[in-house]
Amino acid sequence: MRILILGAGGIGGYFGGRLTHAGVDVTFLVRPRRAEQLAAHGLVIKSPLGDLALPVNTVTRDTVGPGYDAIIVSCKAYDLEDAIAAIRPAAPGALILPQLNGIRHLDRLDAEFGPEAVLGGVALIGITLDADGTVRHLNKAQGFVFGERHPSQVARCEALQETLKRGGFAPRHSHEIMQDMWEKFVFLCTIAAMTCLMRGTVGAIASTQDGARLNVEMYEECALAAAAAGHKPRAAAFEFARNALTDRSSTNAASMLRDLQRGGPVEAEHIVGDMLARVMATGYTPALLRAAYAHLQVYQAGLVG
Repeated sequence: MRILILGAGGIGGYFGGRLTHAGVDVTFLVRPRRAEQLAAHGLVIKSPLGDLALPVNTVTRDTVGPGYDAIIVSCKAYDLEDAIAAIRPAAPGALILPQLNGIRHLDRLDAEFGPEAVLGGVALIGITLDADGTVRHLNKAQGFVFGERHPSQVARCEALQETLKRGGFAPRHSHEIMQDMWEKFVFLCTIAAMTCLMRGTVGAIASTQDGARLNVEMYEECALAAAAAGHKPRAAAFEFARNALTDRSSTNAASMLRDLQRGGPVEAEHIVGDMLARVMATGYTPALLRAAYAHLQVYQAGLVG
């Protein structure tokens, strides 16, 4: 099975590197500068689960073509249109497996490639890309969940699972991928909205007088949208979130906060803004989400102003 991975950043670089190390036929679709960097130094991964430094196969949008069984898309949401243009020549006959945050990208990918080509996917990993191109794994979590959104995709997902298993990160082929995606969306939006609004970690927020309760209230606001979509978070997901959001020792913070602190673009509209619109559509006016999105809009206006 041949796999194309869009980008060699955090998520794509980590999982693609593990697969490459295991001998899977992986190619990275990257920009020319990243291709030069990888040619010179290889793909470097620093992880508590084991470091890697290995040569990888790369193509650019000028040289990529068809012939892949699956394309893993792991870009930031604000780069989705550019990603679609980049993978278009490789898309015929391939499954598209997005590992983006949120939900909204599925509609765009369906419109471009057809719903029977687009899977659902969730990455559960703390990862970042250093300035020198090193993929830095921030903890021991390396969750990779994917699954069919249409019955016609089941057999191909089963084949893909057998290939992905070789990477050693225990991928999970889920038959309830939309439930998994919604549960992550609710939790991620809560973390992103609160840590950006408060400019601190989950633990720092939870250690304040009202912070733990505010974290849980934000989760409850976001969960309204999931319930309206038919994917109310399951009891286990809620219990995990409640424990995580009230942990005063937690150093967890959203990657959106790291992006904000670096002065870079953020996925505000795709995550917090989209969640706000979905909650508002239920008839409820979520005070915390509104405040968090306004805060992020002010930040983004400052980037272009």
